[in-house]
Formats: sequence, structure tokens, C-alpha cells
Amino acid sequence: MENPHERDQAILLERIIKNVDKCNEAVLEMNHCIKEFLQSSTNTEIAAKLYDNYSYNVRYNLNTLKQMPEPK
Repeated sequence: MENPHERDQAILLERIIKNVDKCNEAVLEMNHCIKEFLQSSTNTEIAAKLYDNYSYNVRYNLNTLKQMPEPK
């Protein structure tokens, strides 16, 4: 005896497979775009680290100057 819903299930399964393939392609494209963005943002990351280091040094030097006695 043949399953009466077999044809409908096969059609639905085919649609699901197509949608999963499209979703997979979209995720791969998004991963590629994220990789490109991360590679292009390395200069910004380096500049931010340099600024943090500079800011720390400025604070340290200003605090050191406050502790120095006044010249006579």
C-alpha cells in the first residue's frame, strides 16, 4: 500500500533542502564579508591601542608632575 502523503512530503522535503542550501550560501557570504571587515579594521585596532597607551602615559606623567615639589 502506497503512502498517500508521500508525494506531498517529497515536495516539502525538496523545498526544505532548497531553502537550507540558500541559507547556507547566505551564511558563507556573511562569513566572507566579516573576514574582509576584520582584515580591513586592523589599522583602526592598532590606532586604538596606540591611543590607549599614549593616554596611559599622559596620565602617569601628569600624576608624577603633581607629586614633584615646586622649583625654588
